[in-house]
Amino acid sequence: MNLLSILLIAVGLAMDAFAVSITCGLTLKRLKIKHAFIIAISFGFFQGIMPIIGWLAGVGFRDFLSNIDHWIAFGLLVAIGGKMIYESFKLESSVENRELSWTFLLFLSIATSIDAFAVGLSFSFLKVEIITPSCIIGIVTFILSMIGVVIGKKVGHLFERKIETFGGIILVLIGFKILLTHLYQNI
Repeated sequence: MNLLSILLIAVGLAMDAFAVSITCGLTLKRLKIKHAFIIAISFGFFQGIMPIIGWLAGVGFRDFLSNIDHWIAFGLLVAIGGKMIYESFKLESSVENRELSWTFLLFLSIATSIDAFAVGLSFSFLKVEIITPSCIIGIVTFILSMIGVVIGKKVGHLFERKIETFGGIILVLIGFKILLTHLYQNI
C-alpha cells in the first residue's frame, strides 16, 4: 500500500475524531489550549493503537481467509464509511456546556477509534505492515483533532456534519479501490 493511500485512510479515519473535536470545542466550557492538546493526544493515541490491535487479531486468521481478504477489506471499509455517512445525517446538534472529564474523554476516544480497529484488521488481510500506517493514522488524528477543537471553539456549528460525511466518503472510495485493484490483478 502506498503512502498516498495510507494518508487518505488516515484522513478518513480521523474525520470522526475531527468531528467530535469540533463538538468538544463547541460544547466544553472554559476550554484552554491544554484541553485541546489532551483531547488530541487521546484521540491520536487510540486511533494509532487500534489498527495495531486489529492487525494482530487479523494475523491469526489471515491464512484461513486469504482468498476473500479483499472482499473483507472492501466490506469493512464500505461499512465503516457508510456508517459515518449515515451518522452524519442523523447527528443532533445538542450544544451544552460540559466539563472535560477523563471518563468522557476515554469514552469518546474509544468510540472514535473502533473503525481504526477494523482498518487494522483489513491491513492484516492485505498483508500490509502496520507500524508506519498506525503512526501516520495517530499523527494525522492528533493534528486534525487539535485543529478541530480550535474550529469548534470558533465556528464548529457550521461544519460538524460535513466533516463526518467527507470522512465516510473517503473510506468507501478506498474500499472500492482495494476491491477493484484485486479484481483487475486477477484477470
